This record gives sequence, structure tokens and C-alpha cells, in this order.
Amino acid sequence: MNDTFSSRFHTARPVRQVSPAGMILILIVLLFTAGFAFGETQSIAESDQNTLVIDSSPDMEIISFSKKVIVKQSAKGVLVFGNDVEIHGRVEGDVAAVGGSVIQKNGSFIGGDVIVFGGKYAPESDQALRGENKQTIIYAAYEEEFQKYARDPFAIFSPSFTLAFFALRVVLLLFWFLISLALTTIAPGAVSRAVARIKLSSAKVVALGFFSFVGMNILLFSALNVLPNYLNAVLVGMALLTLALAYVFGRVAMHAALGKLIQKYFLSERNTSESLAVLLGVTAWTILLSLPYVWIFALLALISAGIGLVITARRPTAWKSR
Repeated sequence: MNDTFSSRFHTARPVRQVSPAGMILILIVLLFTAGFAFGETQSIAESDQNTLVIDSSPDMEIISFSKKVIVKQSAKGVLVFGNDVEIHGRVEGDVAAVGGSVIQKNGSFIGGDVIVFGGKYAPESDQALRGENKQTIIYAAYEEEFQKYARDPFAIFSPSFTLAFFALRVVLLLFWFLISLALTTIAPGAVSRAVARIKLSSAKVVALGFFSFVGMNILLFSALNVLPNYLNAVLVGMALLTLALAYVFGRVAMHAALGKLIQKYFLSERNTSESLAVLLGVTAWTILLSLPYVWIFALLALISAGIGLVITARRPTAWKSR
């Protein structure tokens, strides 16, 4: 069990390449696997509501949500969400904190990488004892947000309706309106054909894109376990670029398709402006992407539609014949 979990933990080390969606997936997976990590018979010195103190657990991967972890003697690896890690003894593997800091006391040893999101790495000694050629990865921005979502991962599905939230949505609305308007102006034929495919068979386009997206992720994660690191970097970069292009194109097409649908059923026949259709579509999708719990399904629909449209773009004849 420990060997299996350890391989998963080390496979996820290139955190700088993890997308927000990937972070959500990692949080959910770790949430349901944390119980197995603590199921081993190890020496946990003491514990309370806010602190987990590890005495001697050399074969144990420590995972904690919200609780501060203090390693007194030994542990195999430590991963903490929403609080700090304090190392007094020896950790052979990686030490990571999401929404917290890693504090390395004098005389302590960390054999693996140190990974910090929304916090800092604070060794007490200028020459902290570390494993040879190990990395220190720190992303200190958005500390409050990391702490909030690390302590309550499912809070990301229900955003808080603050003034900053609405201001950001207005900015995103204007941004996507300009992007959609520019793309429909530069490539009106491609967008119009994509809108026609959505109208003709939106369920097939989205379903094809969804299963292709799932298959692409399975192949990608399988390849990351086999290929060398330099090929993994190229593969991840190509996958992210392809996904980004498909998402932008699919979202613009969905903006136009939904805007035309709103024009058809709610506006008079004289209001058939392409710009108005794009504005209506962008507004509607921005609202859907702002609703608690609904936004994740709307985002998945946009990603799936984009991939589906890219896949079916090479078969215009087949789509027209249906």
C-alpha cells in the first residue's frame, strides 16, 4: 500500500505544470485516499483538533487536512492541506504544503523535494540538511485562497458572491466578448460551421469531446509514468496547448450558438445582429460559469464541445449529409 501511494505522490511532483482542474482532481483523490494512509500501524505521538504529531513512522506517507503536522523523529513523506509542516527529525521523501508553510528545524533532514503552494519554506539554518539535487518549488501568491480551498476543497464548487467576484465576472465577460468578436470576424466560416454542427447534433459533439478528453487524460497520465522527464515536459506542453486552443474555439462557437438561440426565441426577427448574438451568448455562459456547483458542469461542457468540434471539423460532408 505504501509503495503504491508513494509512486503516486512522486509522480505528481512536477506541480508547476498542474492546471487548476488538475489541482481539483488531486485534492478530491487525496481526500478519499487519506484514510488509507493513516490506516497503517505507526507511532503517532499525540494529536488534537489542530495538530498531528508524528513520532516514528519511517514507512508512512503522512497526509493531513487542516491539521498542522509535526514530525518529531521520522516519516516517509508529508503532504498537508491548509496548514503548516514542521520537521524536527528526518523525512526521507517529499514534503509538501498547500495553503501552509514548510518549517525545517535545526538538525532535521528532508530527503526529497520541498513543494509549497500559498506559503513559504522556512529552514532555521542557512545550510539546511537536504537530499542531493532535490528541488524547492514555492508558489507564494494567493495564499488566502490556497488556505481556504485546502481546508475545504469542496468550497471551490460554491464561490462566495463578493464585490471582487462580480468585478472579475464583468472583466471576464468583456474579455470573452472581445475574443469571440475577433474570432468570428477573422474566421467567420469556421465559426459558422461549428455553430451549424452544434445545432445539428450538440449531444454527439459534446459526448465525443467528453470521451476523447477522458481518453486523452488516461493516455497522458500513462505516458508520464513511462517516458523520460524531457519527453514528459514536451507531451504535457503539447496537451495543454491543444486543450487551450480547443477550449477557446469551442467556447466562441458555444457563445454564438447560444446567443442565436436566445435571439430566436426571445427577441424580434429584426434583432439578428451577429455582435448582439455573441454578447448574449457570452453573458449567458458567464452567468452559468458563476453559479455554485453548476459552473463545473458548464466548464466541462465547454471543454467537451471544443474537443468535439475540433475532431468533427475534418468531416464536414458527413455532418451535412445527416
